[in-house]
Amino acid sequence: MNDTTFNADAAAILRDCAELLRQQNANPFRINAYRRAAETLESLADDVRGILRREGVDGLTKLPSIGRGLAGAIAEIDSTGRLSQLDRLRGSADPEQLFQRIPGIGPSLAHTIHESLHIDTLEALEVAAHDGRLESVDGIGPSRVAAVSSSLAVMLGKASTARRRRPGIAPPIEVLLQVDKEYRQQAAANKLPKIAPRRFNPEGRAWLPVLHTLRGDWHFTALFSNTARAHELERTDDWVVLYFYDGDHREGQCTVVTETHGPLCGMRVVRGREAECRQVLSG
Repeated sequence: MNDTTFNADAAAILRDCAELLRQQNANPFRINAYRRAAETLESLADDVRGILRREGVDGLTKLPSIGRGLAGAIAEIDSTGRLSQLDRLRGSADPEQLFQRIPGIGPSLAHTIHESLHIDTLEALEVAAHDGRLESVDGIGPSRVAAVSSSLAVMLGKASTARRRRPGIAPPIEVLLQVDKEYRQQAAANKLPKIAPRRFNPEGRAWLPVLHTLRGDWHFTALFSNTARAHELERTDDWVVLYFYDGDHREGQCTVVTETHGPLCGMRVVRGREAECRQVLSG
């Protein structure tokens, strides 16, 4: 009989995601997607990693209720033994520790990447590796970018170079600013569930509001930034990190802040998309 222990372990992680999403008032569609994926894993007679080894993520997507994003989650569990999405939902995510799982990235470089690019996930790091932002970080040159991209391809279970180079998904600026506004308004009104982040929170206080909301086919999770830089500048009640997922649960991320200089001073802008914000806000 084939060992299906991994299937059970991965299914348990997906069920934990579903339960935390339920507790945090997420959209039932997302909750059920994780539950159905867990049921699929538990129903398999063989270790799902066999499919992953033979066919990559494309093979996993042929299974019932497993879209590309959830297939990537299974590949991440296989590669790292953890799921960053679950860590975020628990408030225990540590992006710097996550980045150190990549060969060639130590504590100092992981810190520099996180603070320079304001990204928290392997998927966001992969996009940064292919759009030129990662190479702009001090201490990273073309050869290291190539090595990181290669490692991420394995960790995320990507099937082809063409797919890895596809631009990252991103909702329209107007939608991002709407979700940012909804989050800050509900947080100010104390209407959101709160989690206790592990980082910079020695008392274990549940202070970080979390919002799950839906715009069309986009699912959003919004939280105030819990980075060292945000604490240093006392902007933990201003910088908002938006994680977004499409219908296949493919993940993207951005940060919305109040601009402190230039023509958009005092306005909310999406970091890295300031030119688009200028067009929208001045239109």
